[in-house]
Amino acid sequence: MLPGRDRDAAGRARNARPRDALGRPLPRDATGQPPADDPPRPPLEALVTAQELIDAGRPFHAHEVLEAAWKAAPPDERDLWQGLAQVAVGLTHALRGNARGAASLLQRGADRLAGYPASGPHGIDVAGLRLSCAELAAHIERTGAGRLDPDSLHLRLQVPGAAERG
Repeated sequence: MLPGRDRDAAGRARNARPRDALGRPLPRDATGQPPADDPPRPPLEALVTAQELIDAGRPFHAHEVLEAAWKAAPPDERDLWQGLAQVAVGLTHALRGNARGAASLLQRGADRLAGYPASGPHGIDVAGLRLSCAELAAHIERTGAGRLDPDSLHLRLQVPGAAERG
């Protein structure tokens, strides 16, 4: 074990440094955003939480929620959750100004969703997300991430009303 490395109770590596809204590490004495990844949430709760984080301009933290759901998902849903996590990371790269990473991850996330019906499990708007990701990735490739209006990055994860139907 590396000396001074942050570990959780199970011995897994954990970075205890605070992070900013886009997931970048801050100095240990800084005040950062609260973590959002543990424990894994039930699917609908994970989607609602991730959407709230995306809407608040915190797609990195949404990615953590979606990644935890991916790792806890049944095998037939793992690609779905991994795709959603990749979309959130794509949004993170876009906000950080990394056009190449943003476009690549948005497209990879959309591609990973391709094996699911248009209205996927848990009310996930697969068709809408795939279209939005393709359009956003193409826009980023044309103009660069630095020219994005942050409000254009608020993708909808679920079809309207899906969270209420739970």
